[in-house]
Amino acid sequence: MASVIDRREAIRRVTALLGGIAFVGGTGLLEASERLQPRAAVTRRGVGRFTAQDVALLDEVADTILPETKTPGAKAAQTGAFMALMVTDTYTDRNQEVFRDGMQKLNAASFMTSTPAQRLASLEQLDREQKAYMDARRGNDTPPHFFRMMKELALLGYFTSEIGCTQAQRYVEAPGAFEPCVPYTPGERAWAGHA
Repeated sequence: MASVIDRREAIRRVTALLGGIAFVGGTGLLEASERLQPRAAVTRRGVGRFTAQDVALLDEVADTILPETKTPGAKAAQTGAFMALMVTDTYTDRNQEVFRDGMQKLNAASFMTSTPAQRLASLEQLDREQKAYMDARRGNDTPPHFFRMMKELALLGYFTSEIGCTQAQRYVEAPGAFEPCVPYTPGERAWAGHA
């Protein structure tokens, strides 16, 4: 399992790569990064305010959206923990509340004890609801539908994970020359983007 690094360590590593440019004038960049909103702690008990049960629910939602096929599913890519971390670290308080209320609705509907077919039917219904909601939404003052956020995070988490990048998509770690036109065979996997 890959080790998780904090902001301070990431800045140290980038600074080493840049030859110390970030440290010109002291450790201002490090201090500024620490003054920002603290990152959610990822532990065995959960992620930030998300419990282990919350993460398990998000894993199941993501795995229903992206199940195991010829490639591992979203649960194998630990997409639930990613979703919880993104909500905690990047969502506004209002959107976090909408997201958590949606999780409560799924819990109230006994999502975790449902069969895979029932889960899929439930998420398909939610997808139709969120589509109608988002189409009728007026302006940016209305928060997005909770399932829209869940679906976007599931896709983002999966396709940016190691499993999603290297097994669900084709990936070349060190690409060669740019080839604007390459042969395509129907059914081939998409190429993973480079960060």
